[in-house]
Amino acid sequence: MSLPTYTAWNYRIWHYTYLTICALVFFFLIAPLFIILPLSFNAEQYIHFSAGMLALDPDAFSLRWYEDMIYGTKNPWGLAAKNSIIIAFFATIGSTILGTVAALGLSSRHMPYKAAFMALLISPMIVPLIISGTAIFFFMAKVGLAATHTGIILAHIILGTPFVVITVTATLTGFDHSVTRAAASLGSNPVNTFMKITLPLILPGVISGALFAFVTSFDEVVVVLFLAGLENTTIPIQMWVGLREQLSPTIMAVATCLIIMSTLILVSAYRAYSGKGRQRCSRQPVRSRVSPRVR
Repeated sequence: MSLPTYTAWNYRIWHYTYLTICALVFFFLIAPLFIILPLSFNAEQYIHFSAGMLALDPDAFSLRWYEDMIYGTKNPWGLAAKNSIIIAFFATIGSTILGTVAALGLSSRHMPYKAAFMALLISPMIVPLIISGTAIFFFMAKVGLAATHTGIILAHIILGTPFVVITVTATLTGFDHSVTRAAASLGSNPVNTFMKITLPLILPGVISGALFAFVTSFDEVVVVLFLAGLENTTIPIQMWVGLREQLSPTIMAVATCLIIMSTLILVSAYRAYSGKGRQRCSRQPVRSRVSPRVR
């Protein structure tokens, strides 16, 4: 966007300085991705830019690390990917349901002690994970859910629910509760009112909270270290073990797949989100102002 011709020189300097700072911050955030992507296609067994890669030699690039990720010895990455997807999927569903219900309760004007309940719900975000992991481990071990998928899913539900509560509560700040009272006065039951009126209006906040909960569960390390067994290894744990024991370019291939998956999730959510908004706007009737007929 070009500046108007009458813009003073000091404003022009600040404008271009601001654009330069934004470009540098963007480069700082995106630059690691441009390092991981080419390294995942390295033909050598060391994580570095070889002379052939710098010279763009086709023989210096290979898919061997992607093949090792899929068909490697005992295929630990396949088991880790399956565990991560299963745990993140069910943890996201549980966090979304609990967080949405809690946010609806906190948004009610008849809810007592809102500040205390809000502080209690978001406490997993504030308390250090090492403390939460220790407490969750002793509890899960007491009830016999340690080293099980169920225990890890319940732990991730605890960690993901605050994100849903915050996003849905922020969406409900501008929510007009008169529409739900109007639906109740017309004979609609609470479940039908929520599904047909409330949920479509707060869906952006629910989707945002669900995405945060999914990423939190998929990327969590500390609690899984406490609870996971040999059959419950997730991708972050497998990457951590690989970095500690044997630094292999397979980790770069896995990281590339995670970057692509995260990008596709965000793009798909944004497209679905914007499509629902346009569809909702197109369905609104256009009221024409017609002057009453004077007899």
